[in-house]
Parts: sequence; structure tokens; C-alpha cells
Amino acid sequence: MKVIYCLCLSCVAMLILFCPGMVFADGRDGKRPNFVIIMADDMGYSTASACGGWIKTPAFERMARDGMRFTDFHSSGAVCSPTRAGLVTGRYQERAGLPGVVYAAPSNPAHYTGLQDIEITFAEVLKEAGYATALMGKWHLGYFPQYNPLRHGFDAFHGFVSGNVDYLSHYDNTTTYDWWDGEKQVVEEGYTTHLITQHALNFIDAHKDEPFCLYVAHEAVHDPFQAPGSKIMRSPKKGTPVDAEVMTREEIYIQMMTEMDRGIDAIRKRLDKHGLTDNTFVLFFSDNGPAKNSPRANDGPLRGVKGSVWEGGHRVPAIACWPGKIKPGTVNHGLFISLARLN
Repeated sequence: MKVIYCLCLSCVAMLILFCPGMVFADGRDGKRPNFVIIMADDMGYSTASACGGWIKTPAFERMARDGMRFTDFHSSGAVCSPTRAGLVTGRYQERAGLPGVVYAAPSNPAHYTGLQDIEITFAEVLKEAGYATALMGKWHLGYFPQYNPLRHGFDAFHGFVSGNVDYLSHYDNTTTYDWWDGEKQVVEEGYTTHLITQHALNFIDAHKDEPFCLYVAHEAVHDPFQAPGSKIMRSPKKGTPVDAEVMTREEIYIQMMTEMDRGIDAIRKRLDKHGLTDNTFVLFFSDNGPAKNSPRANDGPLRGVKGSVWEGGHRVPAIACWPGKIKPGTVNHGLFISLARLN
């Protein structure tokens, strides 16, 4: 139980135990800490202004002022599924049986793989310890019922199981509808980023009086590149042309980042509202580097993009906040990885 107070992420445990300016919380005050893990998708190392990037992100900047920014934080994989498998299990993804992407197309053998029930996730560990657990957003660790997040320790799941969906219609790249409430497919209108944020806020409201672990896995800024006012790009109506966008791809990309940034601000303000901020560890990072087709994908200081073993494929932006435990406005140049620790 004592290890749980360190959090289930190895990087967090190292932060609490070894980083200057931080205080270890052993739970002796009787209050177990809450954990909020926020993951962006395909967000490059120097995209956000908080990390010296080209897109203004006030919420990320506030996080950096309030907490610790990392300059050498790495995702355990250079593509989506492996990093997520490593995060939730604490094992290198190859050992968890997910070394590559779980593809949406049934014609691809990797469509039939997923996170096996023998794997222990941080959600299972925390749930056993009395925590409420939830995943809001992207799963990407299996398409079939036995791989659903609810089968892996999450009490609640609102989002999609594939690698990406149309932000407006919620169809994946095989034109299969992909939006879920737990194990039930549901129709829910709205922009994906907004829906993920709203479900996260609802979860905080519902569990403000008990310890919780909230995993917020955004689709942004993965393609398809769509802003809230964009046209639907995927539809079951075959042959329907996609209307031209009024904005350029770069303008759309900025809006996608802006909406995610606003969502993070909303989550932190909701923690403030319920008086949970001082007892909540918030960690933000990206699952891998920028996709090759992302605007300004190669503008940063790192070589390589998503899918590459060069640093640009896996060195990602990361910020952690925990008032009273993490000294505000600090920058950590140590080496960290996004694997979870369950022992």
C-alpha cells in the first residue's frame, strides 16, 4: 500500500523520492493522493509554447509555472499502442505482447491482438486499494470485448478503442463507428476533445470525496486534422466528398492544440473548485513524437518523427504538478520514461 502513495508510475516515484525540491508523501495525514494522468497523441517535443514551441498554450505554461517541466522525458514507444501498453502495465511493451500498433483493419493480423488478462495494470492495483479509476479517451490496446478497459481495472471508460476517429462523427479509418461507454457502443454527438474533457470533469465531480485515478488520453493532435468547426471526413456514406476546409492545415492544427490546452485548464480548475489540487498529482506527456504529416513536424531540435528510433520519435514534452510536493517553476534535465511501476 505504501508504494501506491508513490504513484504507480516509475517516473513519478523517482520524482518524489529522488528529485531536489520535492517532498515524499507517505499518507500519514490519512489522505490518499489522487492521480490524473493526461496523455496527448502525436505531440512533438517543441510544439507547445511551454516547451519553447510555436503554438501558444496557456494551460501548459501554467502547469510549467506551478510544477516541474522535463527536458529529457521519453515515451517507451515511438508509436501509439506500445507506449500505452507500457504505461498501464509497467512492463516493456514487448513483454506485454504489444510491440507494435493494434491496427483497425481486420485484414491486418495485428487487429486481433490486445492487452491480455494476465497483465496487471495500474488501474487494477489502485482499484484493489480502494481507488475509483477511469479512462477517458483513447485506449488502442485491443478491439474485442476481452480487451476493453473495463476488463483491465477501469471502473469507467468513455472514448474509443481504435487509434483515431473522426473528431466529429467518431468513425475510425475503416469507417467503423467507435465510441463507447464502458463495453456499450453509444452515439454521442460532439467534438472528441470536448467530450473527453467533459467526461473527465464529470468523473472528478462524482468522485471528489474518495481517492481516484483518472487517465485522460486525448486524441489530439493525431490526424484526421479537424477543428471543432471542421467538416466530417469519415462517414458510412461511401463516395460522399469531403468539403473543403476554410482554415489551412496549420490553422486547424493550432486549434486542435488549443482545444486540448483548454481542456487541461478545465480539469485543473475543477480540481481547484473541489479543493483537491493540493492532494492531486497531475502528469502530462505525449505518447510519441509528431507524425510525419503534422505541420512543422521537423521544425524542432530533434531528429526523427513518430515511428522513428531517433529522439524525435520518443523524446516528448512532459510536465508534472503537485503543490507542496513539487517545487513550482522547476526544470528537470534528468532522464525519465513513461513506464508504470506496480511493485
